[in-house]
Amino acid sequence: MIQLEDFSSIRKKILIDLLIACSVFEKEDKSLLELSLTELEDEIRRYQSQSHPHSDFGSLRITGKKTKKKE
Repeated sequence: MIQLEDFSSIRKKILIDLLIACSVFEKEDKSLLELSLTELEDEIRRYQSQSHPHSDFGSLRITGKKTKKKE
């Protein structure tokens, strides 16, 4: 079973990877690694609210699931 500590470190790594993919490397002279999980989540929300819906970060994602047509 995943412990809370493991979950938060995994979540933190995912958020850092997303921010780096969007060319965000630091916030207010602090490295992303120095930020708390809450600060990283806030930064992701701030970036999402400022990005265009069809940019790399906010673009639609195809999941590969097909829906059945109703007859």
